[in-house]
Amino acid sequence: MTRFDGFGEYAVDFYDGLAADNSKAFWDANKATYDTDVKAPMVALLGALAPEFADWGEARVFRPHRDVRFGKDKRPYKTHCGAVVERGRGGGAYYVEVGTAGLRVGGGCFHLQSDQLARYRTAVAEDVHGQALEKIVAKLAKAGWEIKGDRLKTAPRGTDREHPRIELLKHRSLYAMFAWPPDDTLHEPGCLDRVRKAWRGLRAFNEWARDHVGTSELPRR
Repeated sequence: MTRFDGFGEYAVDFYDGLAADNSKAFWDANKATYDTDVKAPMVALLGALAPEFADWGEARVFRPHRDVRFGKDKRPYKTHCGAVVERGRGGGAYYVEVGTAGLRVGGGCFHLQSDQLARYRTAVAEDVHGQALEKIVAKLAKAGWEIKGDRLKTAPRGTDREHPRIELLKHRSLYAMFAWPPDDTLHEPGCLDRVRKAWRGLRAFNEWARDHVGTSELPRR
């Protein structure tokens, strides 16, 4: 396994260029930079994190091509490289990304299928488990994490609008993200420590998701 020494010098430049010219011609002309400065370091980063996080699930680097079948945006390539360690989508995840914005990490319930959403809302509505999540999310927000997710504008059907955790109950997905703009650390071994520390901060959130949401038994959307 190649040692992780940081992302390559031209990792962000590559994505800046791809954002300006999202074409096959640009991709083909600069694919060597993607391979050496982006993908290879990302694989090495996952390998370096494996001793602590591999038991959480499979580690994988997302493909660089966008799924343009159903969206209006037909740009063929993503302007970032993302990777994740997870057992199954929705039941907790450790995410890392490098791209035009620099370095981003995240975790939680990125996508919830209907059976997962039902379990999520049942747990949030229950005092012990719901209050536990409320404290976890508040602690992350206080530490500077951005709490995100798809949310209903009103209370879910059949839910008391005055429920003390109504804002959490409105979520159809719930995750936390933290970002660092491009800096020298991105290209140094210290980037590993940055990601490892951030992922450790997500452990309680992901364990809650694992225990109360779990993986879906339905076909993936």
